Formats: sequence, structure tokens, C-alpha cells
Amino acid sequence: MNGFSVLLQKEWREHTRNFKMLWIPLVFIIFGILEPVTNHFLPEIMRSVGNMPEEAEFLWPEFKGEDIFQSLLGQYQMIGILVIILAFMGTISGERKNGTATLLYVRPMSFRNYFLSKWLVVNGIVLGSVWLGFMAAWYYIEILFNHVDAGAIFAFVATYSLWLVFVVTVVLALSAWLPTGGAAGLAILITLVYQIIDSLIGTYWTVSPWKLSMYASYWFDSNSELSDLWMSSGLTVILIVILIVFGVFMSKRNAAKTTV
Repeated sequence: MNGFSVLLQKEWREHTRNFKMLWIPLVFIIFGILEPVTNHFLPEIMRSVGNMPEEAEFLWPEFKGEDIFQSLLGQYQMIGILVIILAFMGTISGERKNGTATLLYVRPMSFRNYFLSKWLVVNGIVLGSVWLGFMAAWYYIEILFNHVDAGAIFAFVATYSLWLVFVVTVVLALSAWLPTGGAAGLAILITLVYQIIDSLIGTYWTVSPWKLSMYASYWFDSNSELSDLWMSSGLTVILIVILIVFGVFMSKRNAAKTTV
């Protein structure tokens, strides 16, 4: 356990030095603020810069707070996940390439602790950033739109958080397996491209980790059937465990490829 705590501290200091502790939360917070503010003032913005004739009238949709949360989730699903992949794609493969891992591998070290320390710290950064982003959005939604039930918000964000843990685990497992470029490409394929495929032909199946972002919005509707959400959550947890085991195995197997 002492060795594990040392690895945790190493990861924490490393991400602090490269400012990921700062800029990743800022990205999610900025999106969280911009989404409700932009949607609220969009009619005024269009009238002032849209070069529309004065007699022109447009009926703007009346957004509710729940709609803004779902719109923000859509932003996080594309830009947010891309940020996560690009920020952490070299977490393990990068250490092998630049030789940093050599300083660790020459010591008595558990590869399970090595992988899990990275997994915990990266998830802490990602989930902390996303929750801060949604909380910032919630503040402005309460001011500019309507009150949204706190229980529904927490369940909504918690469901989406499980999907993000899956994304982080995919990125780290691929980083343990492949070089940085390959890990990034395959992670984008698995998380983003397959997400698009699921949205196009996903009506043929109802249980999938890629559906968690859609099922998260069910918490805003008290009449929604949640059985598919719970089964998808269970499947996601199982896949996360499998990916962690795979990541630990590949970290150990590829240790010999470390640059000296």
C-alpha cells in the first residue's frame, strides 16, 4: 500500500506540473457556463449580428433547464471526450517511449498498482472537471431558466460519469497496449466513431455502454423506464473491470519495450 500511495503521489505531481489539473477543468467549466448563457441570449445575439430585417420575426424555442443539461452533455460527448483522449493517450505509452518508465521498472513494483494509480488519478481529473462543468451550468440554469430537481441532476451526472470512467479505462488500456498514436486513433474509433454508429443503427439493441449518455437524460422524466439503463450500467462496469485487467497485463508485457 505504501508503494501504491507513492505512485499516486507521482501521478498527481506529474499532472500538476503539466497543468492538466488546471486546463482540463477550465475547458469543462467554460463549456458549462457558455451553454446556458448562449442559449438564453441567442435571440438577442441573432438580432444584433444576424443582419435580419427589422420586420422579420422568428419563433425561438423555449428551452427548459433540462434541455440545457442535455445540450451540454452533447458538447461533452464530442469535444470533451476528444480532450480526454488527446490529454491522456500517452499516459503509459509516453512513459515507455521517453524512458521515464525505466526509473519505475527497475524498482520492485506491482504493475497492478502502476496501472491503477494512473487510472484513479486520471478519473479524478476527468470526473472532477465534468462535475464542475455541470455545476457551473446548473448555477446559470437556475438564474436564466427554471429550477431543476437536484436529485435528477445528480443521477444524470452520475450516469454520465460511469460512461466517462469507461472512456478513461479504454484510453489507458490502449495506451498500455499500443504506441501513443495508435492508442489515440483506436480510442477515437471506439468512443467517438462507434458512438455515431450506435446512434444510427443502435435501435437494434438497447443494452450498451454507448447508450449511457442517452439514458442519462431519462432521469429528467419520471415516467421513463430505467431497466435498460441499469443493464447498460452493469455491462459497463463488467467491461471496465475487463479493460483494467487487460491494461495491467499489457503494462507488464510491454515493459521490455521501454526506451532506456
